[in-house]
Amino acid sequence: MTSSKAAYNKRFAALSLVTALSAAAISTPVHADQTLDKINSRHEIAVGVLIGGSPFGSLDPQTQQPRGMNVDLANDIGKRLGVKVQLVSVQPSTRVQFLQQGKVDILIANMEFNAQRGEILDHVPTPYYRVGGTAITPKSSGITKWEDLRGKPVCISQGSSYIRPVVEKYGAVPRAFPGSSQSLLALRGGSCVAAVHDAAPLLYPLQQRDPEWRDYRTLQPELEPAPSVIWVRQGEKDTAAKLDAIVRDWHRTGWLIDDEAKNGLTPPSPALAEWHHQLPAEQ
Repeated sequence: MTSSKAAYNKRFAALSLVTALSAAAISTPVHADQTLDKINSRHEIAVGVLIGGSPFGSLDPQTQQPRGMNVDLANDIGKRLGVKVQLVSVQPSTRVQFLQQGKVDILIANMEFNAQRGEILDHVPTPYYRVGGTAITPKSSGITKWEDLRGKPVCISQGSSYIRPVVEKYGAVPRAFPGSSQSLLALRGGSCVAAVHDAAPLLYPLQQRDPEWRDYRTLQPELEPAPSVIWVRQGEKDTAAKLDAIVRDWHRTGWLIDDEAKNGLTPPSPALAEWHHQLPAEQ
């Protein structure tokens, strides 16, 4: 094994977890699975997207139409598959149920890979982003590190992957809300001392762009950084493989890097640049 390959494996331990199932996903049967069959027969794909007011998903104030990186990914998948795209707004508390119940065909909803989710759903092996969490808290709260949350109420979204670490590792008391907007509103209303959500897609841009959040700070290091993947129902291996080829092409061509810049996601994700340079070497 070359030193560069070894370094790649070390840097992307989380990616290795996600790609462990790639061989099985790529070895597809002759007939399409139920989801891919349905997409092809009706010439439409229903995509669950999170429209939470971040650069990943929000409503255009003029047109009231969805926009953001999640929306761009969904639309490009439809373009590459040659089908129409039906965007379905989901919440963290409902997105898994929407997929399992067949209300959507796939999820592009800021939903990072973890072992618990991997037990109930399948996913596209190659990640499209990497996201960690952070806590946003008033500068006047005196909270400057994660350990300061012990025993204190923290606002968070229902179904968030950050609930377990903030409770088990830092001893916070979670107060769960249907989505990030309700959680952040509760924080401003004094119902909790901090709100824990995705860093890059939501809290960093909020702090940078909205004057109302200038008197708040975010905590470092990022909590549980993990790869963001597209989710499919269990057993939908050939759907996952079909989409994996698209995601890998996004990385190879730099399409994701361009779309990140288009949507104003700052600072740029170092993972996108690394995947862009690494994936061609695997061909």
